[in-house]
Amino acid sequence: MLEEKLRSGKVETFIPYGKHSVSEEDIFAVDEVLRSDWLTQGPCVERFEKALAAYCSTRYAAALCNATAALHTVCRALGLGAGDVMWTSPNTFVASANCGLYCGADVDFVDIDPQTYNMSVRALRRKLERAADACRVPKVVIPVHFAGHSCEMEEIAALAQQYGFYVVEDASHAVGAHYQGAPVGGCRHSDATVFSFHPVKIITTGEGGAVLTNRPDLHEKIVTLRSHGITRAETEMVGPSHGPWYYQQIDLGYNYRMSDIHAALGISQLGRLDAFVARRRFLADRYSAALADLPLQLPPREDDIASAWHLYVVRLQRGGAESRSRVFADLRERGVGVHVHYIPVHTQPYYQGLGFRKGDFPEAERYYAEALTLPLYPAMTERQQDFVVDALHEVLS
Repeated sequence: MLEEKLRSGKVETFIPYGKHSVSEEDIFAVDEVLRSDWLTQGPCVERFEKALAAYCSTRYAAALCNATAALHTVCRALGLGAGDVMWTSPNTFVASANCGLYCGADVDFVDIDPQTYNMSVRALRRKLERAADACRVPKVVIPVHFAGHSCEMEEIAALAQQYGFYVVEDASHAVGAHYQGAPVGGCRHSDATVFSFHPVKIITTGEGGAVLTNRPDLHEKIVTLRSHGITRAETEMVGPSHGPWYYQQIDLGYNYRMSDIHAALGISQLGRLDAFVARRRFLADRYSAALADLPLQLPPREDDIASAWHLYVVRLQRGGAESRSRVFADLRERGVGVHVHYIPVHTQPYYQGLGFRKGDFPEAERYYAEALTLPLYPAMTERQQDFVVDALHEVLS
């Protein structure tokens, strides 16, 4: 069946694991900005921030040039620095951990749950008990909503209350997801939430990120830090203003601003967010039905969590890493652009140089040896998906 489809030309020669969806309306929105008086941070950025905050039922949203900058800035705004400790998941992109190092803090990890691949609440609780005994409780914990599936935020928030740490949700995968019936990004159980708008994410601004929060102090600090630590508000200045042109640098900030070009695309894409997520959920449901008879562990589903389905990750149930490498190569040869998310951060050479070792977080390492990300994106057709399913059946038979 697969060879017949390839010969007939009924499928693409290569089906990527992810792909952005840009419409004529998106192009028109960006074109309008290019013909306007604003190209850098201007009115479109503010409109995008307000629309994002409204969608997530959050008080504030600050747009930044990418999600890495957003993670760094929110950690700085929370006062993370030398002598402090930050914890995150080892099953994530390196930015979730690097942001703590940027601030001069020590970074550590909490192993993952073998079913959800998110930070394990049980492992977090045990690690906090030991950290409290050693007087080394983290200042910031960054749970990562892997693949668009929310962490157990209510339980993490209860531990934050007990042990006195800040919580920043890394929801780079989870724009449009819901937890306990509310949008991820509402910050009901956290100090802040970070989104990513990279092209393979749920919606895109080309490059971009945002920090959402209900805390006015945190929002004001982030807005200052993203623009060199400069203020034009006289109420924040030391001494009187010299005039309308005057500004003061009141902190050591960064050039992390989003441009109006990027924000215009974000505003347009945000209008289709629900449709994007609905399509991803439809395709995820088709995968789950079509792959149920294969030796695979399928992605988690929980009653109170509605994933945004940024990724559809399966785990091979036999053969481990060697088998995964063979399956990966066979599928790629057939034109199926499978991928692997993620290499555990603590196994990266840089982090090994900081003292981490293989074996430190065994659940994350077991997961990595078996994980395979299948193609999933809104423009993917059912015929393309059937091609992927047929290829998997052939490779695993």
